Amino acid sequence: MNSHYSHASRWMFSALRLASGWLATVLVLAHSAVDPRPRPESGWQDRHRLLNERAAEAGERAQLIFIGDSITQGWEGAGKEVWAQYYAPHNALNLCIGGDCTQHVLWRLQNGNLEGLNPKAAVVMIGTNNSNGEDNSVSQIADGIAAIVRELRTRLPNTKILLVAIFPRSENPTAHRGKVLSVNQVIRNLADDSQVLWVDFGHKFLDAQGLIPTELMPDYLHLSPIGYELWAKSIEPALNGILENQATAEAQHPLAGDWIWTINGPDGQPISAPLKISVDGNRVSAQFARDASRWLASENGRLDGNSFTWTVRRDRPDGGAMVYQMQGQLENGAITATASTTVDGQEQTAPWTARRP
Repeated sequence: MNSHYSHASRWMFSALRLASGWLATVLVLAHSAVDPRPRPESGWQDRHRLLNERAAEAGERAQLIFIGDSITQGWEGAGKEVWAQYYAPHNALNLCIGGDCTQHVLWRLQNGNLEGLNPKAAVVMIGTNNSNGEDNSVSQIADGIAAIVRELRTRLPNTKILLVAIFPRSENPTAHRGKVLSVNQVIRNLADDSQVLWVDFGHKFLDAQGLIPTELMPDYLHLSPIGYELWAKSIEPALNGILENQATAEAQHPLAGDWIWTINGPDGQPISAPLKISVDGNRVSAQFARDASRWLASENGRLDGNSFTWTVRRDRPDGGAMVYQMQGQLENGAITATASTTVDGQEQTAPWTARRP
């Protein structure tokens, strides 16, 4: 057996079993809003475990996730009937914990909440709990939200992010409400109209005098059933655009969809596992199954007709990471490709194939 072929195959086979997912985005921890930390008080751990269980159970079936604090967790309370109408058909997941700040959401995203997921869209609304008093400045809160967006882009490269402006709070116009508005003015620049979309409908929670009606926010912070219906209707055009465009793109390109990929294992015998490919214009993304609920994602995917290139990164148990350069093409309904990596200064290459299930 060719030693180059065997070594590269062994590394790729081990990626199915030993890869630990994406490396966390390296952040400069200059302040609390970007420092991933679990909540200091008790009581949230059960909820966190529940969210991890939900993610593992839903896996690839979840087309939509919501990320935030108690306002978004309220979809399970006052908003549950609206949720059932708008989001249950998409197997949506509510990945929110009341009281969370940006740093707590960052920690949760790095500790299981996204494991096994590959949704088409993520709705994000977070930051109001960072705005209390002198907890964090406007720029710090914006940094924290930007860090969450980066984390999602790294861990869920196929997912479009619908970034929702932080809702107004307090019955009357106050300095606190002004702080939230200032944060929104900064974070709207995170939108690129491609992977990150911006939606701001906070004005709909205010009357002509700038007051928040109790029929929308009974405590001037959390929403009523009418408030949740307003939320759903306000993001429906953008969210439907994401979900429909993704479905259309996948249906149109012959590479998109489910595959079974095969590569020779260390003993020279073929090993097969599920592969999912998504196409968005000239971008292509792949998810290689590690086991029943966990997947190894591609990076930097490019498409040229029926030919593709991408990289796959996996963490090594002893530290560091292995990076595989993959390229291939679709011919006669099947994929033929190669995976190359460098081991001890030498490039190792192995062929692999994929077929429809």
